Amino acid sequence: MDKSKKIIIGISIGDFNGIGIEIALKTFLDKRMLDFCTPILFGSTKLITAYKKNMNIDIIFNGIKHVDKVIHGKFNILNLWNEEIEINLGEPTEASGKYAFESLEAATNSLAKGEIDVLVTAPINKDNIQSENFKFPGHTEFLESKLEGESLMVLMTDKLRIGLITGHIPVSKISETITPDLIKKKVAILYNTLINDFAISKPKIAILGLNPHCGDHGVIGNEDDEIIRPTILEIQNTGQLVYGPYAADSFFGSENYKNFDAILAMYHDQGLAPFKTLSFGGGVNFTAGLDKVRTSPDHGTAYELAGKNLANINSFKEAVFTGIQIFKTRKEYKSLTENTLKRSRQKEKR
Repeated sequence: MDKSKKIIIGISIGDFNGIGIEIALKTFLDKRMLDFCTPILFGSTKLITAYKKNMNIDIIFNGIKHVDKVIHGKFNILNLWNEEIEINLGEPTEASGKYAFESLEAATNSLAKGEIDVLVTAPINKDNIQSENFKFPGHTEFLESKLEGESLMVLMTDKLRIGLITGHIPVSKISETITPDLIKKKVAILYNTLINDFAISKPKIAILGLNPHCGDHGVIGNEDDEIIRPTILEIQNTGQLVYGPYAADSFFGSENYKNFDAILAMYHDQGLAPFKTLSFGGGVNFTAGLDKVRTSPDHGTAYELAGKNLANINSFKEAVFTGIQIFKTRKEYKSLTENTLKRSRQKEKR
C-alpha cells in the first residue's frame, strides 16, 4: 500500500478528564489500525505523556508541529500548546473545557482545509466547553457553522440508522420547531447521504410520529395529521420511498425498523433512547449533510470511568472505521457521477 495515499484521521481530544484520550490511545495500541489510516491527535505531547503515565498506556507517538509533517505508520500528535496542564480524571474543569475547544477548533479548521480527510471527535462536556468562541449545544451545530452544507445528526450501526429532525433543543420547543419545510429538508439530507455515503441507490426511509399513537386522529395532538402526514405524502409524490408516521412506542419493539434503510425521529430522545438500547457501545454518531466527514462514538465523557481502565473502545474504533468507509464511498460516488456526466457531455458533442 502506498502510505501517502492513506486516509488521514484527525482526532479531537474532547474533555481530557473524561475517557476520550484513553479510548483514542487504546484504539491505536493495535498497530493493525495503522494499516487502515494515519491518525493525528490534536493536542499536545506533554498532555499525552502525562496521560500515558497516569493510565500506564504504552503507546509510541510521533510529535509534529504541522499537519504536513505527519508520518504514516505512526500515531501522530499535533502540538497545539506547550504548557503543562493539570489532569483531574473524572472531574470536569475549566481547563479541560478550554483545551477541548482548542483541539476541536484546530481539528475542524484542518478538516475544512482538506489537510485531514476525516474528523473523529472524542466526547466533550457541553457545559464547560462554553465560551465566547463556543456557544453551541453540541458538536453538530459547531461543525455546521464551520463547514459547508446543512447538518443532520445520524446515529448508526451496520443495521440501524436513525436521523433526528430536531436535535439539541428543549422538549418544550419541539412541536413549534417541526414544520413541513424542516421535515422536507431533513428527509432530503438523509436521502442524499444514503445514496452518496452508503451507496444505497433507492433508499427507504421511515418517519416517526410526534405524539403518542401519532395523535390518535387528533385526540392526543394534531401535528401528526396536520403537518407530518401531508408532508410525507408530498415527498412521496416526488418518487421517494418515505413512509409514516409510525408510532414510536411500537416501531422498534416490533422490529419494523429492520424494513428500512434509515429512520427519522422527531426529536433527540425519541431517536437516541431506542438506538442506545439496541446498540450502545458499538454505535457511531455521524454528521450527515456536510461537505466533510465527521464521526464520533455514541457515548459521552463517562467521568465515572475515567482513570479506572474500564472504558470500552468499541464505539470509538467503529467511529474510525465508519469515517474511513464513508470517506471512500463518497469519493467513489463523486468519481462515478463525474465520469457519467463527462461521458454524457461527450455524447452531446458528437
